[in-house]
Amino acid sequence: MNDMRKKMCAALLCLLSVGAMGQTVSSTSSGTNSPYSQYALGELVDPSGGVGKGMNGLGIAYRDHAQVNHLNPASYSAIDSLSFIFDLGLSGQISNFEEGNKRVNARSANFEYAVAGFRLARHLGFSFGVIPFSNIGYNYSVTKKIGTEGTAGYSSSYKGKGGLHEVYIGMGWEPFRGVSFGVNGGYLWGGYDRSVVNTYSEASTSLSKIYSADVRSYKVDFGVQLTAKLGKKDKLTLGATYGLGHKIGGDPTCKIISTNSSTGVADTTSYPGGVSKLNLELPMTIGGGLMWNHNDKWRVGADYTLQKWADVGLLEYSADNGVAEYKSVKGLCNDLQKMTLGVEYCPNPESRRSYLHRIRYRAGVSYATPYLKINGQDGPKEISASMGMGIPIYRPNSISTVNISAQWVRQDSKQFITSNTFRLTIGVTFNERWFDKWKVE
Repeated sequence: MNDMRKKMCAALLCLLSVGAMGQTVSSTSSGTNSPYSQYALGELVDPSGGVGKGMNGLGIAYRDHAQVNHLNPASYSAIDSLSFIFDLGLSGQISNFEEGNKRVNARSANFEYAVAGFRLARHLGFSFGVIPFSNIGYNYSVTKKIGTEGTAGYSSSYKGKGGLHEVYIGMGWEPFRGVSFGVNGGYLWGGYDRSVVNTYSEASTSLSKIYSADVRSYKVDFGVQLTAKLGKKDKLTLGATYGLGHKIGGDPTCKIISTNSSTGVADTTSYPGGVSKLNLELPMTIGGGLMWNHNDKWRVGADYTLQKWADVGLLEYSADNGVAEYKSVKGLCNDLQKMTLGVEYCPNPESRRSYLHRIRYRAGVSYATPYLKINGQDGPKEISASMGMGIPIYRPNSISTVNISAQWVRQDSKQFITSNTFRLTIGVTFNERWFDKWKVE
């Protein structure tokens, strides 16, 4: 009973700190400069922790007693009974955007994750933390001529910021040896402010479209892992995840503002009108993974994830046939499919002679199908690759790890902008042996 009280007190203190961190996250920059973040719920973020980022997001079938793998809550049942694990990560990135002969570089930094976990009872693991879901951040303008003669034309300015984050708590239970189930229950919050401003060279009127939303909703994810021994040194783990798709509210609005620069008079129309409301939506997500573990030296795995964005209603403003509407429309996205292959290698995890033999080396590659539709055409496909390492740091009553990963992400499109992003992520996993029982003789 005393051990349980200690663990619950530790969880309460960390939940309070995570909540404070969540408030900080909501007030920071978006962490992206991509014009693609103006669509759907923004640029989707890889939610994996320090270990997973070194393998390019792999983790559905990953199990380890010294790591918190929130990609599959069933893995919490593997957490060591004597440890309290806290994992924190930050990243910085440089992006290059290319369209025709034009190239633009941009830099940004981002909070990645803060998660913790410990064993609540026998075969029952507990975890909580803050993880990102999406980022929104862009600022660019386009100038076009009207007709083939004269100087008449217009310019469009596009700006946006925001994103969604999640605070979660989760449990993983192993009722039978090799069979684990888990669930994450999260609070999703955030929103966006987007604007499109059109100004005309031969008119005194400008037209602005202002889009905004404020999300406060829930998020639920389930997981299962099945582990079988193939011999004395080999294990094979199968993993599966399911994320609930549902409406998340947000009270999204659209304001059309027509401003006469000569008189200073502005005419504003808001959508939706009256007491009617629109909703943002999360897609249903299904994932499957496989991982082979050889003596904790080699881990080789593959993940597949499907997000049903084609079934999600996205908001669209239209003024066809003289009728202005702001409504939810399905079919504005494709389903997102992503395949990831990853590997982790440690020469000798138990070595006492060579420090270098205890370092873990990681690598991974991914391919994702286009899920955005832009003006009726498929958006960019995505290919990415990463390399990383886990460097152990030994302290009294603690074994911590510094996880460093470098990732390259390419969003490739013949019709639209092509981007290349180079991202460096640094995370620290603190593995504190808080629940050791000391004996005095």
